[in-house]
Amino acid sequence: MFKKNHPSYFYTSDSIRIFYNTNFERIDLDPKRPVLVLIYGLLCSNNHYKYQIPFFEELGYQILIHDYRFHYASEQVGDIETCNFPNITKDLHELLADLNIKKSIFVGHSMGVNICLEHARRYPEDMIGQILISGTVIPPQDIMFDSNMVDIVAPHLKAFTEKYPTLFKNFWKHSYKNPIAQYMIFDGGFNKKQVEMEFIQLYMKKISELPEALFFHLLKLMHDHDVINHLESIQTPTLVIGGDKDKIIPNYLQRILTTNMPASELYIVKDGSHVPQADFPELINLRLLRFVEKTHARNS
Repeated sequence: MFKKNHPSYFYTSDSIRIFYNTNFERIDLDPKRPVLVLIYGLLCSNNHYKYQIPFFEELGYQILIHDYRFHYASEQVGDIETCNFPNITKDLHELLADLNIKKSIFVGHSMGVNICLEHARRYPEDMIGQILISGTVIPPQDIMFDSNMVDIVAPHLKAFTEKYPTLFKNFWKHSYKNPIAQYMIFDGGFNKKQVEMEFIQLYMKKISELPEALFFHLLKLMHDHDVINHLESIQTPTLVIGGDKDKIIPNYLQRILTTNMPASELYIVKDGSHVPQADFPELINLRLLRFVEKTHARNS
Protein backbone atom coordinates (compact mmCIF):
# COMPACT_ATOMS: atom_id res chain seq x y z
CA MET A 1 0.00 0.00 0.00
CA PHE A 2 2.81 2.39 0.94
CA LYS A 3 6.27 2.68 -0.60
CA LYS A 4 7.54 2.85 2.98
CA ASN A 5 5.43 0.29 4.76
CA HIS A 6 5.31 0.10 8.57
CA PRO A 7 2.42 -2.21 9.57
CA SER A 8 1.80 -2.86 13.24
CA TYR A 9 -0.82 -3.67 15.88
CA PHE A 10 -2.18 -1.65 18.78
CA TYR A 11 -4.21 -2.87 21.77
CA THR A 12 -7.09 -0.66 22.89
CA SER A 13 -8.03 0.04 26.50
CA ASP A 14 -10.54 -2.83 26.29
CA SER A 15 -7.88 -5.19 24.87
CA ILE A 16 -9.00 -5.23 21.22
CA ARG A 17 -6.17 -5.72 18.73
CA ILE A 18 -6.29 -3.03 16.02
CA PHE A 19 -4.22 -3.25 12.85
CA TYR A 20 -2.69 -0.05 11.50
CA ASN A 21 -0.12 0.97 8.95
CA THR A 22 1.91 4.14 8.42
CA ASN A 23 4.37 5.33 5.82
CA PHE A 24 6.71 6.58 8.55
CA GLU A 25 8.53 5.08 11.50
CA ARG A 26 7.12 6.03 14.88
CA ILE A 27 10.41 7.68 15.87
CA ASP A 28 10.49 9.66 12.61
CA LEU A 29 7.10 11.35 13.06
CA ASP A 30 7.36 15.06 12.24
CA PRO A 31 5.04 16.77 14.74
CA LYS A 32 5.05 19.98 12.73
CA ARG A 33 3.44 18.35 9.70
CA PRO A 34 -0.07 16.90 9.66
CA VAL A 35 -0.80 13.19 9.44
CA LEU A 36 -3.50 12.24 6.94
CA VAL A 37 -5.84 9.70 8.57
CA LEU A 38 -7.85 7.80 5.95
CA ILE A 39 -11.24 6.44 7.06
CA TYR A 40 -13.11 4.03 4.78
CA GLY A 41 -16.84 3.37 4.44
CA LEU A 42 -19.35 0.60 5.12
CA LEU A 43 -17.94 -2.72 3.88
CA CYS A 44 -15.18 -0.80 2.13
CA SER A 45 -11.42 -0.93 2.66
CA ASN A 46 -8.36 1.26 2.33
CA ASN A 47 -8.28 0.28 -1.34
CA HIS A 48 -10.89 3.03 -1.86
CA TYR A 49 -7.94 5.43 -1.41
CA LYS A 50 -5.64 3.62 -3.85
CA TYR A 51 -5.20 6.80 -5.91
CA GLN A 52 -4.82 9.18 -2.98
CA ILE A 53 -2.18 7.26 -1.03
CA PRO A 54 0.62 7.32 -3.67
CA PHE A 55 -0.19 10.94 -4.57
CA PHE A 56 0.22 12.25 -1.04
CA GLU A 57 3.08 9.92 -0.20
CA GLU A 58 5.01 11.22 -3.21
CA LEU A 59 4.53 14.74 -1.83
CA GLY A 60 6.04 13.68 1.49
CA TYR A 61 2.87 13.59 3.58
CA GLN A 62 2.61 11.33 6.62
CA ILE A 63 -0.30 8.89 6.32
CA LEU A 64 -2.07 6.58 8.77
CA ILE A 65 -4.52 3.86 7.77
CA HIS A 66 -6.12 1.29 10.06
CA ASP A 67 -8.86 -1.33 10.25
CA TYR A 68 -11.79 -0.91 12.62
CA ARG A 69 -12.52 -3.63 15.17
CA PHE A 70 -14.24 -6.59 13.45
CA HIS A 71 -12.70 -5.51 10.13
CA TYR A 72 -10.01 -7.30 8.11
CA ALA A 73 -6.67 -7.54 9.95
CA SER A 74 -8.05 -6.17 13.22
CA GLU A 75 -9.54 -8.51 15.78
CA GLN A 76 -12.90 -10.09 14.88
CA VAL A 77 -13.81 -11.73 18.20
CA GLY A 78 -16.32 -11.02 20.96
CA ASP A 79 -19.66 -9.24 20.73
CA ILE A 80 -20.21 -7.51 17.39
CA GLU A 81 -22.26 -4.89 19.25
CA THR A 82 -18.99 -3.44 20.53
CA CYS A 83 -18.23 -2.41 16.95
CA ASN A 84 -20.01 0.93 17.20
CA PHE A 85 -19.15 4.55 16.41
CA PRO A 86 -18.22 5.54 19.99
CA ASN A 87 -15.83 2.59 20.26
CA ILE A 88 -14.42 3.00 16.74
CA THR A 89 -13.63 6.65 17.46
CA LYS A 90 -12.23 5.83 20.91
CA ASP A 91 -9.96 3.17 19.36
CA LEU A 92 -8.62 5.71 16.89
CA HIS A 93 -8.26 8.38 19.58
CA GLU A 94 -6.18 5.97 21.66
CA LEU A 95 -4.10 4.96 18.64
CA LEU A 96 -3.31 8.60 17.82
CA ALA A 97 -2.28 9.19 21.42
CA ASP A 98 -0.08 6.08 21.41
CA LEU A 99 1.68 7.27 18.25
CA ASN A 100 1.92 10.81 19.70
CA ILE A 101 0.07 12.26 16.69
CA LYS A 102 -1.30 15.66 17.67
CA LYS A 103 -1.91 17.24 14.27
CA SER A 104 -4.07 15.21 11.88
CA ILE A 105 -6.45 15.73 8.98
CA PHE A 106 -9.12 13.06 8.63
CA VAL A 107 -10.43 11.95 5.23
CA GLY A 108 -13.68 9.97 5.47
CA HIS A 109 -15.70 8.32 2.72
CA SER A 110 -19.35 7.19 2.98
CA MET A 111 -19.79 5.66 6.49
CA GLY A 112 -16.34 7.08 7.18
CA VAL A 113 -18.05 10.48 7.23
CA ASN A 114 -20.10 9.36 10.24
CA ILE A 115 -16.91 8.23 11.96
CA CYS A 116 -15.14 11.52 11.22
CA LEU A 117 -18.07 13.56 12.54
CA GLU A 118 -18.35 11.42 15.66
CA HIS A 119 -14.61 11.85 16.22
CA ALA A 120 -14.80 15.62 15.69
CA ARG A 121 -17.62 15.77 18.24
CA ARG A 122 -15.90 13.63 20.89
CA TYR A 123 -12.21 14.38 20.35
CA PRO A 124 -11.90 17.71 18.48
CA GLU A 125 -8.36 18.14 19.77
CA ASP A 126 -7.22 15.23 17.57
CA MET A 127 -7.78 16.93 14.22
CA ILE A 128 -7.03 20.24 12.58
CA GLY A 129 -9.29 19.52 9.62
CA GLN A 130 -11.48 16.90 7.97
CA ILE A 131 -12.57 16.00 4.46
CA LEU A 132 -15.97 14.31 4.13
CA ILE A 133 -16.74 12.46 0.88
CA SER A 134 -20.22 11.17 -0.10
CA GLY A 135 -21.59 10.94 3.43
CA THR A 136 -24.98 11.30 5.06
CA VAL A 137 -26.22 12.17 8.53
CA ILE A 138 -29.73 11.06 7.50
CA PRO A 139 -30.37 7.29 7.93
CA PRO A 140 -29.18 5.77 4.62
CA GLN A 141 -32.13 3.37 4.56
CA ASP A 142 -34.39 6.40 4.11
CA ILE A 143 -32.55 8.04 1.24
CA MET A 144 -30.35 5.54 -0.66
CA PHE A 145 -31.14 5.67 -4.38
CA ASP A 146 -33.45 8.59 -3.53
CA SER A 147 -36.06 6.26 -2.01
CA ASN A 148 -36.77 4.19 1.10
CA MET A 149 -36.35 0.96 -0.87
CA VAL A 150 -33.47 -0.21 1.33
CA ASP A 151 -35.53 0.37 4.48
CA ILE A 152 -38.27 -1.84 3.03
CA VAL A 153 -36.05 -4.61 1.65
CA ALA A 154 -33.45 -4.89 4.47
CA PRO A 155 -35.72 -6.54 7.09
CA HIS A 156 -36.84 -9.18 4.57
CA LEU A 157 -33.24 -9.85 3.56
CA LYS A 158 -32.20 -10.16 7.19
CA ALA A 159 -35.07 -12.58 7.84
CA PHE A 160 -33.93 -14.66 4.87
CA THR A 161 -30.37 -14.80 6.19
CA GLU A 162 -31.60 -15.96 9.60
CA LYS A 163 -33.77 -18.66 8.04
CA TYR A 164 -31.12 -19.86 5.60
CA PRO A 165 -27.78 -18.92 7.23
CA THR A 166 -25.66 -21.45 5.32
CA LEU A 167 -27.05 -20.36 1.95
CA PHE A 168 -26.49 -16.68 2.71
CA LYS A 169 -22.99 -17.31 4.06
CA ASN A 170 -22.08 -19.11 0.86
CA PHE A 171 -23.48 -16.27 -1.25
CA TRP A 172 -21.61 -13.71 0.86
CA LYS A 173 -18.29 -15.48 0.44
CA HIS A 174 -18.56 -16.06 -3.31
CA SER A 175 -20.71 -13.25 -4.79
CA TYR A 176 -17.56 -11.42 -5.91
CA LYS A 177 -17.18 -14.11 -8.59
CA ASN A 178 -20.66 -13.41 -9.99
CA PRO A 179 -20.56 -11.07 -13.01
CA ILE A 180 -24.18 -9.99 -12.44
CA ALA A 181 -23.42 -8.96 -8.87
CA GLN A 182 -20.29 -7.18 -10.08
CA TYR A 183 -22.27 -5.19 -12.63
CA MET A 184 -24.96 -4.23 -10.11
CA ILE A 185 -22.31 -2.79 -7.78
CA PHE A 186 -20.56 -1.14 -10.72
CA ASP A 187 -23.72 0.48 -12.04
CA GLY A 188 -25.05 1.54 -8.66
CA GLY A 189 -21.99 3.12 -7.08
CA PHE A 190 -19.44 4.16 -9.70
CA ASN A 191 -18.95 6.17 -12.89
CA LYS A 192 -18.65 3.28 -15.36
CA LYS A 193 -16.78 5.42 -17.88
CA GLN A 194 -14.04 6.26 -15.41
CA VAL A 195 -13.54 3.26 -13.11
CA GLU A 196 -12.15 -0.08 -14.22
CA MET A 197 -13.97 -3.32 -13.37
CA GLU A 198 -10.81 -4.51 -11.59
CA PHE A 199 -11.50 -1.93 -8.88
CA ILE A 200 -15.01 -3.39 -8.36
CA GLN A 201 -13.74 -6.97 -8.27
CA LEU A 202 -11.20 -6.16 -5.56
CA TYR A 203 -13.84 -4.20 -3.63
CA MET A 204 -16.21 -7.19 -3.67
CA LYS A 205 -13.41 -9.61 -2.83
CA LYS A 206 -12.58 -7.56 0.26
CA ILE A 207 -16.25 -7.60 1.31
CA SER A 208 -16.20 -11.40 1.29
CA GLU A 209 -13.48 -11.31 3.96
CA LEU A 210 -15.80 -9.62 6.48
CA PRO A 211 -18.37 -11.31 8.75
CA GLU A 212 -21.72 -11.36 6.95
CA ALA A 213 -23.51 -10.10 10.09
CA LEU A 214 -21.50 -6.89 9.87
CA PHE A 215 -23.59 -5.51 6.99
CA PHE A 216 -26.87 -5.39 8.93
CA HIS A 217 -25.13 -4.26 12.09
CA LEU A 218 -23.42 -1.30 10.39
CA LEU A 219 -26.62 -0.29 8.59
CA LYS A 220 -28.34 -0.12 11.97
CA LEU A 221 -25.49 1.96 13.37
CA MET A 222 -25.90 4.49 10.58
CA HIS A 223 -29.68 4.48 11.01
CA ASP A 224 -29.40 5.22 14.74
CA HIS A 225 -26.54 7.73 14.53
CA ASP A 226 -27.67 11.06 16.01
CA VAL A 227 -24.67 13.20 15.04
CA ILE A 228 -26.96 15.51 13.02
CA ASN A 229 -27.93 17.06 16.34
CA HIS A 230 -24.31 18.06 16.97
CA LEU A 231 -23.29 19.50 13.58
CA GLU A 232 -23.53 23.12 14.68
CA SER A 233 -21.12 22.49 17.56
CA ILE A 234 -18.40 21.00 15.33
CA GLN A 235 -15.87 23.76 14.70
CA THR A 236 -13.30 21.66 12.80
CA PRO A 237 -12.51 23.15 9.35
CA THR A 238 -14.23 20.83 6.90
CA LEU A 239 -14.27 20.20 3.16
CA VAL A 240 -17.42 18.37 2.02
CA ILE A 241 -17.27 16.57 -1.34
CA GLY A 242 -20.07 14.94 -3.30
CA GLY A 243 -20.62 13.66 -6.83
CA ASP A 244 -23.53 15.15 -8.75
CA LYS A 245 -24.34 11.67 -10.14
CA ASP A 246 -24.19 9.84 -6.81
CA LYS A 247 -27.02 7.29 -6.97
CA ILE A 248 -26.48 5.96 -3.45
CA ILE A 249 -26.35 9.15 -1.38
CA PRO A 250 -28.30 11.96 -3.12
CA ASN A 251 -26.32 15.15 -3.51
CA TYR A 252 -28.51 17.39 -1.34
CA LEU A 253 -27.23 15.52 1.72
CA GLN A 254 -23.81 17.13 1.30
CA ARG A 255 -25.53 20.52 1.44
CA ILE A 256 -27.13 19.58 4.76
CA LEU A 257 -23.63 19.22 6.17
CA THR A 258 -22.32 22.56 4.91
CA THR A 259 -25.52 24.38 5.85
CA ASN A 260 -25.25 23.25 9.46
CA MET A 261 -21.48 23.15 10.02
CA PRO A 262 -20.05 26.63 10.59
CA ALA A 263 -16.51 25.98 9.32
CA SER A 264 -17.29 23.99 6.18
CA GLU A 265 -17.08 24.38 2.41
CA LEU A 266 -18.66 22.36 -0.40
CA TYR A 267 -17.19 20.89 -3.59
CA ILE A 268 -19.48 19.10 -6.04
CA VAL A 269 -17.81 16.88 -8.63
CA LYS A 270 -19.36 16.94 -12.11
CA ASP A 271 -20.24 13.38 -13.20
CA GLY A 272 -18.95 12.09 -9.86
CA SER A 273 -20.50 8.94 -8.41
CA HIS A 274 -20.59 7.73 -4.81
CA VAL A 275 -16.82 7.20 -5.07
CA PRO A 276 -15.55 10.38 -6.79
CA GLN A 277 -12.00 9.77 -5.53
CA ALA A 278 -11.91 6.71 -7.81
CA ASP A 279 -13.83 8.33 -10.69
CA PHE A 280 -11.59 11.39 -11.05
CA PRO A 281 -8.51 10.83 -8.87
CA GLU A 282 -6.38 13.61 -10.39
CA LEU A 283 -9.11 16.21 -9.89
CA ILE A 284 -9.95 15.04 -6.38
CA ASN A 285 -6.30 14.78 -5.34
CA LEU A 286 -5.66 18.39 -6.30
CA ARG A 287 -8.76 19.57 -4.43
CA LEU A 288 -7.75 17.59 -1.35
CA LEU A 289 -4.23 18.98 -1.56
CA ARG A 290 -5.50 22.56 -1.69
CA PHE A 291 -7.52 22.01 1.49
CA VAL A 292 -4.69 20.15 3.25
CA GLU A 293 -2.14 22.86 2.42
CA LYS A 294 -4.49 25.63 3.54
CA THR A 295 -5.31 23.81 6.78
CA HIS A 296 -1.65 23.08 7.48
CA ALA A 297 -0.66 26.72 6.85
CA ARG A 298 -3.38 27.89 9.22
CA ASN A 299 -2.02 25.64 11.98
CA SER A 300 1.71 26.16 11.49
